[in-house]
Amino acid sequence: MFTGIIEAIGEIADKRMIGGDMRLYVRTGGLDLSDVKLGDSIATNGVCLTAVELPGDGFIADVSLETLAHSRFEELEPGEVVNLEKALRPDSRLGGHIVTGHVDAVGTVVERADDARSVQLKIRMPVSIQRYVAAKGSITVDGVSLTVNSLDGDCFWLNIVPHTAQETIIDRYSAGRRVHLEVDIIARYLERLIGAAAPQAEDETAGGLTLAMLAQHGFMRR
Repeated sequence: MFTGIIEAIGEIADKRMIGGDMRLYVRTGGLDLSDVKLGDSIATNGVCLTAVELPGDGFIADVSLETLAHSRFEELEPGEVVNLEKALRPDSRLGGHIVTGHVDAVGTVVERADDARSVQLKIRMPVSIQRYVAAKGSITVDGVSLTVNSLDGDCFWLNIVPHTAQETIIDRYSAGRRVHLEVDIIARYLERLIGAAAPQAEDETAGGLTLAMLAQHGFMRR
C-alpha cells in the first residue's frame, strides 16, 4: 500500500524483454534505499513493483504481461523520469489517500493551463473507470494522490500546486501525454458491496451501482 505522496524522482536506466516479460532497472536518485530489501515494493509512476535486485543506485524489477497490458511501461525509454514512493509503513502518516499501486487505466492529458501559480490539467479517462471518479474525490495520476476539481464529460480537471509540480514529474506534462490512473479503492469496494447485497431484477447487471441503490443503503437522500 502507498499514500500517493511522492518521495523522489527516479530515472529509467534500462529495460529489456525476458521470456515475454519486462525487466526494468530504475535509478532512484534521492530515494533513501537504506531500509529497502529484496522483495520490497516501490511504486514507480503509480505501479507497485517488487525489487528483485538492488544494484546500489536503484532497483531492478520484473514487469508482468498483466502490468504491461494496463500501463504505459512499454513506452518508457532509458532516461525518462518517473515518480517513486516506497511502501507505506504502519506508523506513517496517510498524507494522500489509500493507493494500492494497481493501475486501473491509462489516461491522456488533453489540456494544460496556468492558473496563477498553479497549473490546471484536463485528463481524458476511459469509459471503464468513469463511474468511479467524482468531483472533489481522490484519484492517483502516475502515483500522485490528487483531488478531482471537476468533471467534464469523459475528462476531469486537476489543480497542481507549485509544491506538487516541483516534487513530481507532473510539471513535465503537456497535451498528449499518457498517464497511469488509479481510482479510489473505496469507490470500487462500495460498488461491489452494494451491488452484491442488492436484489437484481432480470434485466439488471449484477454488481451495478445506481443512485437508487445508494439511496436504499442510506448514502444519499431520496
